Amino acid sequence: MIYYLVGLFDEISYEYMESMQKSLCNKYNLYKPDTNLPKLHITLEIITNPSLCDLDVSLKKILKDYTKFEVELNGVICFDPPFKSVNLNIDNKGTIYDLSKNINFILNAQGFAVREHIEDWNLHISLANTTFADREWSNNEYLAACNLAKDENFQRTITINAIELWKPINNNDEMVVKKYELT
Repeated sequence: MIYYLVGLFDEISYEYMESMQKSLCNKYNLYKPDTNLPKLHITLEIITNPSLCDLDVSLKKILKDYTKFEVELNGVICFDPPFKSVNLNIDNKGTIYDLSKNINFILNAQGFAVREHIEDWNLHISLANTTFADREWSNNEYLAACNLAKDENFQRTITINAIELWKPINNNDEMVVKKYELT
């Protein structure tokens, strides 16, 4: 199974981004009105078929020296078909980038199956895409949403206060495998 190691946000940061997510998803009817939207996050690493016990030990060692930290949003980045994803762009610099690279390097050295070519990965926060959506949006809808989001010129500092290990499902009760608080 594939697991995702993700960075999560404090309440103020989350509410700011969630309003944008709701606006886009509602405008393009990607989800039914009573459906929980996918939880906003930054993917730090993807790990395939790990021993969860060994992974937990490694992650605790890696994360013990980290406290909550700030991340700069730098506009919008869109991933064209087949992804059709509208995302908040995170600059590949600072604590978030160093943490992601550090996790990748250490886990890889310990024999975990992680992403190759981490330097090619764009850190981002997905606002709207068709993963877990109720319907696929058209190319025209996707392009319009991308342009609409780009016009907003999102520049803001947000705070990462926790790291979680997730299963790839859109059910908050079953998705979280482990949580690591950053104090």
